[in-house]
Order: sequence, then C-alpha cells, then structure tokens
Amino acid sequence: MSLTHIQSFIAVAEERNVGRAARRLHLTQPPLSRHILALEDELGTRLFERTPSGMHLLPAGEAFLQHARRILAEVDAAVHTVRGVAARKQDS
Repeated sequence: MSLTHIQSFIAVAEERNVGRAARRLHLTQPPLSRHILALEDELGTRLFERTPSGMHLLPAGEAFLQHARRILAEVDAAVHTVRGVAARKQDS
C-alpha cells in the first residue's frame, strides 16, 4: 500500500467524485481510478459504491478513512520532526 494510494482514497472520499479528486491531486481520472482499484484489491474489499451521482463510501471505506487520515497525519508529523532535528543540527 502506497501513500499515493492512501492520498487518492482520501481525495475521492472527500470529493465523492473521481473527476474532482483527480483535479485536486493534479492527475487524470484513469490513474486515480487505478489507485482506488489497487487499494481495494490489496484490502480485499470494495471501499466505494460507484453510482451515476458519484462515489459513496461503503462501511469498509468509512472505517478505512479514519485510519488513512491518521496515517497521513503521522507521516506529516514525522517529516516535520525530522526537518526540525536537521535544522537544529545545522544551527549547531
């Protein structure tokens, strides 16, 4: 599972539309759809119901969304921490 797949999932979940999510991520729709399908394949379950009006989270998607947001928050925190340590080292 890649961070790109997690970021793609969150964007689609929040936008509830692949086209809008693709624009938000500066992607085209086909690669974004492939990210979602690859994530669903890896997890072994569908995360979205695909309807003419958009993408709607299924219960598994709702559950994963909480974890996905925490994962990205932890990655952001790790990057911030490492950069802070590196900046302090350079100041020494």
